[in-house]
Amino acid sequence: MPLKKYTFGQACIVAMISLFSLACLFPFIMVISGSLSTENDIVTHGYSLIPRHVTFDSYRILILGSNRIVDAYVISAIVTAVGTVLSLIVTSMGAYAMARRSFRYRNVLSIYAIITILFNGGLVPWYIICVRYLELKDTMWAMILPPLANAFNMFLIRNFMMSMPEDLHESAKMDGAGEFRIYAQLIIPLSTPVLATIGLFVSLGYWNDWFLGLMFVDKQELQPLQLLLRTLISNVEFLRSSSNSMDIQRIAMQLPSESIKMALTVVTIGPIIFLYPFLQRYFVKGLMVGAVKG
Repeated sequence: MPLKKYTFGQACIVAMISLFSLACLFPFIMVISGSLSTENDIVTHGYSLIPRHVTFDSYRILILGSNRIVDAYVISAIVTAVGTVLSLIVTSMGAYAMARRSFRYRNVLSIYAIITILFNGGLVPWYIICVRYLELKDTMWAMILPPLANAFNMFLIRNFMMSMPEDLHESAKMDGAGEFRIYAQLIIPLSTPVLATIGLFVSLGYWNDWFLGLMFVDKQELQPLQLLLRTLISNVEFLRSSSNSMDIQRIAMQLPSESIKMALTVVTIGPIIFLYPFLQRYFVKGLMVGAVKG
């Protein structure tokens, strides 16, 4: 099979993209190398692409708490999956309403969404509403409902839907389809690129979130992965900085705190890396939302 011929300009672009892609791999390689390095090597020589002395102490420490880590993994996976699906449903329905030119109050809905971007009620009123009125304390819904509807994502989806010809709606109505059927069976399949792109960003937000768990979850069995790992790192740092006991300090200094951070990064970043290849073919189309004006 003959190789594809490139012009000089195309060859330069391919070479630049290839070099940039290789450069993006360096941080991941350094993270993996840091998780396999000894604490003394990191403190003395810093991070490197190849560990000087390979050790699995950091992973052994994580295995000691493997039961809690597995439980936290399950919680984070459920929150991410359910939250992403519900967020796409709510956001796309709001975007569809704002994109319909025949909807009388679409401008009012758009202004209301813009207000939520510019202003907020503050942390204390938000907490009181979630805990006292919505009763989300120590429930999994506390990590799903607060970030469910994002106005910025809603406008991105609305712009994509507005690029579709109005004749699609008219022809569907002539065939007897109602608004919800048009939305579910016509608009949503055509909006797959933007929904896949927004879905990736939303899932990243849910997976990496620890603040909602810190605010609303006291039960250990409901703690998400990121909050559990943040607590573990905080405990290690507390022991290293403790001045109450020399014995505690001596034990804490033996803990590979820096390599533990790298090992935790390796543990948490895996699912998102595996998610991206499935959405890659939609990603470029989704990023082009609103770029072409017709």
